[in-house]
Amino acid sequence: MITILGAYGFIGSHLVKRLQELGLACHAPARKEKLPVSNLGDVIYCIGLTSDFRSRPFDTVTAHVSKLLEVLRDCEFDSLLYLSSTRLYGTRPGMATEAEALQINPLDPNDLYNISKALGESLLFACGKKVRVARLSNVYGNDFTSNNFLSSIITEAISTKNVTLQTSGDSEKDYININDAVDGLIKIALGGRYDVYNVASGINVSNEVLVKKIGDLTGCGIHIDPRAPRVSFPRIDIERIRGEFGYKPSNVLDDLAKLIESYKRHGA
Repeated sequence: MITILGAYGFIGSHLVKRLQELGLACHAPARKEKLPVSNLGDVIYCIGLTSDFRSRPFDTVTAHVSKLLEVLRDCEFDSLLYLSSTRLYGTRPGMATEAEALQINPLDPNDLYNISKALGESLLFACGKKVRVARLSNVYGNDFTSNNFLSSIITEAISTKNVTLQTSGDSEKDYININDAVDGLIKIALGGRYDVYNVASGINVSNEVLVKKIGDLTGCGIHIDPRAPRVSFPRIDIERIRGEFGYKPSNVLDDLAKLIESYKRHGA
């Protein structure tokens, strides 16, 4: 059995749906439901915050660390897979592998997300139980209520016919399709040989290329503030998950047309 904690969020709900399609036994407790004393099987811990962590610092630490502590301390399970983030690699150039030494700054409020995820990972590997970590890049899909970057600019392009970027055109990051992410997470949870996995596309896409494709598909205008800062992330090495599971993620640029149509139908 696989237990999904955070089953009603974006990634968690897609995990539940995919497990049901595969015919695998799945338990999806509600947010405030007391966890059973019996063995939870293989746990995938999806509880977390993303774009709203700056305005909800206490909730961020509760989700990434405090609730995790309760599960590790009080529950029985065969294994636990914790969803972390490739944000931990920061904005340095080059390629980021799972063996990277992480750098965080507690004096910077913007680092709270990274610090809480890093503490969650550290707690896992100190607990003495069978645990794994999946560091996900920017997950996209039909996440219509999200304030994340890609969801926001697609919504803006459709609703206002104009997109204004607050980061430079040469800013770039890695995007991973929700279906690719979910399939990879299930394989890792059921049989991953390593402690830490990058779950990403392995390809960085610049803002300029991304919004040009969105503009071509929606007919929206594009404006980039000339004073906008450059915010770029390292390329994410995915050789570990690719070599073990034959992982072949799609490219966000190839998925944009279908994604935009989904957002249009949702808005209609």
